[in-house]
Amino acid sequence: MVVKVYGPAFASPKRVLVCLIEKQIEFETVPVDLLKGEHKDPEYLKLQPFGTVPVTQDGDYVLYESRAIMRYYAEKYKSQGTDLLGKTIEERGQVENWLEVEAQSYNPPLYNLTIQILFSPKLGFPRDENLIKESEEKLAKVLDIYDERLSKSKYLAGDFISLADLSHLPFTQYLVGPIGKEYMVRSRKRVSAWWDDISSRPSWQKVLQLYAAPV
Repeated sequence: MVVKVYGPAFASPKRVLVCLIEKQIEFETVPVDLLKGEHKDPEYLKLQPFGTVPVTQDGDYVLYESRAIMRYYAEKYKSQGTDLLGKTIEERGQVENWLEVEAQSYNPPLYNLTIQILFSPKLGFPRDENLIKESEEKLAKVLDIYDERLSKSKYLAGDFISLADLSHLPFTQYLVGPIGKEYMVRSRKRVSAWWDDISSRPSWQKVLQLYAAPV
């Protein structure tokens, strides 16, 4: 069964895509243009009642939270492709820990920067400079913690690539690219080396090649 992934141009679905490629899982994509409001279409809302992306359809099985989707497919196909969950329960615990750090501490300020700097002109509201400043300060503190963590291991969960690392790719790509704040990564030696490592993986390069960002 081919996995169907909705909204491949946007950041959160790209988490799913890079995971599927690493796991050698066959998929197809369905465009959903958030800027045109296609995520509010009644047919789409039948799949994703909260009106966001991504959604995955695997036969009759539907999921619609990017990190939950990554966990599901990494577990379901654990024996094929790249092992993204760790080999012991302790390693799995670290993967889960750093996935939660990404979701709860790293992504919120970076998401704010993305919306305020990249999408506000397209969505028709003015930039909130105070929120941008506050978000950059919060993200800087998180990156300082990452730099310390990466002094102890090559990747966030240990000396193995995992979902915790891959989950950072889409929004950090915005940070070092169109947001124009690459210095936040480059000013931290270990974070910079980690970013070069994970962002150069063939799986991520394939995602970038196939699915251009909307801004």
